[in-house]
Amino acid sequence: MSSKGGGTALSRRNYRLASDTDKPKVTGERDCASLTEILLYLTKVVLLKHCFFLWLTSCVSAACSSADQVDGRLGPSPVVLDHTSGFEGLLFVDDDLLGVIGHSNFSSIRATTCVYKGKWVYEVLISSQGLMQIGWCTLNCRFNQEEGVGDTPDSYAYDGNRVRKWNVTTTNYGKEEKLVERDISSWQLQGEPTVLVTLAHVFNYFAPLMCKVYLVEDVLMNFLLGILEGGGSVDEHPLIQQLLDLFWLLMEDFEVNECLKQLMMSLLRAYRFSPIIPDLGFQIHYLRLTTAILHHEKSRKYLLSNVATFDVLRSVVFFYIKTPLRVKEAGLEELIPTTWWPTRFDKEGKDEKDLRHETAEERLRRRAYERGCQRLKKRIEVVEELQVQILRLMLNNKDKGTGEASRYIFLNKFRKFLQENASNRGNPTVLCPPEYMVCFMHRLITAVRSYWDDGKCKSAGAISSEEAYVPPQVFYNGKVDYFDLQRLGGLLSHLKKTLKDDLASKANIIIDPAEIQAASMDDLDEDEESGAAQRPSGAAAMGGALARPSWLSSPTLGRANRFLSTAAVSLMTPRRPLAPPEKVKVRTLPVEQRTEEDIEGSHGNDGLLLGRPLEEPDQPITEKSLLEILDGIVMMYNLSVHQQLGKMVVVSDDVHEYAVALKDTEEKIARCPGRRPDILEELQKSQKVFAEKLNHLSRRLAWINATIYSKEKMLDVYWVLRVCIRTIEHADNTGSLFAFNPEFYLNVAMNSYSALKNYFSPSNSMEELPGDHSINVRHAPLLQPLLADVHIKDSLMQALASYVCYPQSLRAVERIPEDQRVAMMRNLLAPYEQRPWAQTNWILVRLWRGCGFGYRYTRLPHLLKTKPEDANLPSLQKPCPSLLLQRHMAELLSQDKDMAASFLNSVLNQLNWAFSEFIGMIQEIQQAAERPERNFVDTRQLKVCATCFDLSVSLLRVLEMTVTLVPEIFLDWTRPSAELLLRRLAQLLNQVLNRVTAERNLFDRVVNLRLPGLESVDHYPILVAVTGILVRILVDSERQGIARAASVLLSDPCFQLHSIQHLLGEGEASAAGADHKHFSLHAYTDYISAEEEQKVEQMLGFLTEESKQAAATTPTCEDDLCPICYAHSISAIFKPCSHKSCKACINQHLMNNKDCFFCKATITGVEDYSKPAGS
Repeated sequence: MSSKGGGTALSRRNYRLASDTDKPKVTGERDCASLTEILLYLTKVVLLKHCFFLWLTSCVSAACSSADQVDGRLGPSPVVLDHTSGFEGLLFVDDDLLGVIGHSNFSSIRATTCVYKGKWVYEVLISSQGLMQIGWCTLNCRFNQEEGVGDTPDSYAYDGNRVRKWNVTTTNYGKEEKLVERDISSWQLQGEPTVLVTLAHVFNYFAPLMCKVYLVEDVLMNFLLGILEGGGSVDEHPLIQQLLDLFWLLMEDFEVNECLKQLMMSLLRAYRFSPIIPDLGFQIHYLRLTTAILHHEKSRKYLLSNVATFDVLRSVVFFYIKTPLRVKEAGLEELIPTTWWPTRFDKEGKDEKDLRHETAEERLRRRAYERGCQRLKKRIEVVEELQVQILRLMLNNKDKGTGEASRYIFLNKFRKFLQENASNRGNPTVLCPPEYMVCFMHRLITAVRSYWDDGKCKSAGAISSEEAYVPPQVFYNGKVDYFDLQRLGGLLSHLKKTLKDDLASKANIIIDPAEIQAASMDDLDEDEESGAAQRPSGAAAMGGALARPSWLSSPTLGRANRFLSTAAVSLMTPRRPLAPPEKVKVRTLPVEQRTEEDIEGSHGNDGLLLGRPLEEPDQPITEKSLLEILDGIVMMYNLSVHQQLGKMVVVSDDVHEYAVALKDTEEKIARCPGRRPDILEELQKSQKVFAEKLNHLSRRLAWINATIYSKEKMLDVYWVLRVCIRTIEHADNTGSLFAFNPEFYLNVAMNSYSALKNYFSPSNSMEELPGDHSINVRHAPLLQPLLADVHIKDSLMQALASYVCYPQSLRAVERIPEDQRVAMMRNLLAPYEQRPWAQTNWILVRLWRGCGFGYRYTRLPHLLKTKPEDANLPSLQKPCPSLLLQRHMAELLSQDKDMAASFLNSVLNQLNWAFSEFIGMIQEIQQAAERPERNFVDTRQLKVCATCFDLSVSLLRVLEMTVTLVPEIFLDWTRPSAELLLRRLAQLLNQVLNRVTAERNLFDRVVNLRLPGLESVDHYPILVAVTGILVRILVDSERQGIARAASVLLSDPCFQLHSIQHLLGEGEASAAGADHKHFSLHAYTDYISAEEEQKVEQMLGFLTEESKQAAATTPTCEDDLCPICYAHSISAIFKPCSHKSCKACINQHLMNNKDCFFCKATITGVEDYSKPAGS
């Protein structure tokens, strides 16, 4: 202890005067204001003392029973002042060595005790005013008249007069030494001071122990859990709140922090690893205590602010409901005593939804199973409600009295959490597990929507959560950091440079020049080399504005699209007001630097909504912080939620597979002859195994349906879908600023629609959702050159392909304005060479499927004939053709001759490539299979082979659709390319027929191998597609067209009549012997109608007669045949070189080359040629 000046006295006789409040007391570890706060806190302590002492007595006695035996102190038992060698300066010491008065400039004196282990405290009573420093020092510490305790490196002191702590340097510490009322809670000075003094003494021993994890987990957590054992609402147990108040009052901040850290980590571990029991009691118990702790404002803010203990990545554990690995462990047998699974399947292996054929026993089992599922769901809902309460506490924005509100602390942590998961997608060790993310997203949606609707009730002009969306200005005003995620128009740095004028004119935003100059010259060079197709070329296309079609207005909202095929018209029309508001300079803010004002705004600052475009309505939406959380929810779905939703469908698929296997086994048992008991025994063993597995899977599926695929979860995903649609629609109205929209909004819109359609059935059907829930992607092909990312282009085409698969979404596409439907079809009919043609071809095929020849199946018929019970067979959606879009296609191809020629030539080119690749691959597969050594065909090669076959079939179906809708393209030879197109078509059809129908050919041998991965490769898909084309041009056309088609087909050198006869099982194949089963359309009566069979027979008879007549005619002289193909007569002469060939050869040659076949001269024209009569 050191004192400045004289007159300072410490007396032992005054120590027990508890009411002597005018003489502040100082401890070696607590500041002099501690007892002041204790006395001010008296009111609450009196209410708590009975319950609190029960706990304190048990804890302290248990903790201190062994502490007395710890050897950490040296010196006599009564501590006195060292008046022999432990002082410096002029001092007067009392006779009992317990009081001292200093009379020199800066006197110091020690006590006679040394402590070296544990934690210790001593008290002194100050009897006079003056500058004094009281503290601790080491044995080697030396004092003088200028340096006392706290002034040397090996000492520490507190100065209550100046309210500072000393250790060579000084900092503020403690409070002023006087009694004041506590402003916040208005506590009054009353009660029993001895209780507070006693508590202070107890906490001197108790507080250090609260930092020990084993004590917190074993004693403190169990004590707090015991308080909540009585049940009821968490708000009905104020004792926990009062205990936390005592902690913050009587313990040092670092001690409370460590105690709360260990307490929350203990709760997290207990919740995560606690066993699952039928009533989920453990999980509910731990969540209730977590909720009670977070109800305490100061503790909640500390936990949210502490990066190490309560960051979002760890706290999401509290929102996860883990799936039990063992059914018995979770008690599901008690909740769901009766199991059920589908037992009736249609001919395609799908579950029958018609319950009219259900037996009484099956009905009872199903209803008992459904009741068990409901019991399980209700218990899970209790846990989910507690999890939502935790999130609502974290999202509280009304607790601003003691600093930043909880919501803004959470929001910054939440954004950091999203950044870590978006930036480390290749490093799973630092990512939030997808199953945690799914549960977290659902709870966050519920909490956000509740706050959103609460705000709607308070503000009449705000929108409800049903109409929620993210305004477009959030994507470009820099208030929200998207950490370099891709935008629809490319990278943000590039968009800021190219669209800075649009930002200034439309949103009154000026980008900080420092950000624009951040890109180096190397980056600029790379941008130039990447090409204009990889970035928006605003200046070149629209005078500085991004030329982008308005393609995503949603029929979900029932609004008409405001633009036609592009935004050109609206962008060319100036919309600037006469007196534009003052422009604001903005720059991107890191998450750590944002404040509440940056988010919510103040004094004319719009916060997150800064830079509202003219097209955006000027109305309140909701609290701006909720908009950023909503944006984070959409990002969460894109990061891993959709992936996890698809992964959990496997359990439902397993139930279906085992159910099919069990039914097949039961049928085999019924057919098993009585003389084979060995087979019967094995079948019964299999039956038992399948039944046990189904019992387990059906209970596990009930858990998954309740936690992931319930109706409420489906509505959450549907809400996310509508948020994305509205967000894209509002961004669409901004014209060129649409390029700032993050691409994950488009991904989430497409993926969530797919999830609703495929993942939640059959437990919940998308048809039960309100409204029209499709996304209109009519301009997806047109948008492709304007998007920077190749993946998003493919996703757009895949999305459109999936929407035209389903009747409901297809009808929504048909309801868009006619001019936009026509624009969509025009872009789908663009030449295939200019874009990814496979996706476009699939779209056209799906618009046709259901109208083609024998094209009404959902499972490949040849597979159903061989393996009807296999549930893994490739499956297609039920046919839902669009006659309206087919009509638009027919009109476009009929009116625009050049577009029709270029489109069909590209289709024929791709068909030639795809089928040639397929033939080459099956040759390699056959050679590998015939080698004597054991060879395994690469699965990737098999997959590519099957893909080429599927592409060939789909291209043939597009040709069938074109021939059916617009036959004049091939048969009206007044059109410039009609004859060439017909000859090319005939040539490819003959090649396909010859390759596929030849007796015991390569195709037959590979099909008979039945290799896994080549299930779709068979005669039926490709031969039926070819047959549909032939029937249309040889039977259903006009007489002149039929004659032209027959002439071209028969004149082709590759034509073989037996290939046509093969379709009905006739010709050479029928004479090959009865040991080989031949393909015949007659064998597929379930898929080919009698009328279609009759047309094939009519076509075969017609071609038979025509081939006989062609054989009877006088053959053409060899000199008159085309020297290129030797199949047709010379009919064209070239200019200027006068060489000759048939029209088909020269027209096809001129598509790719302008040089003459023979002399390589440049051909300037082609004229008709006929042989002179006298020649």
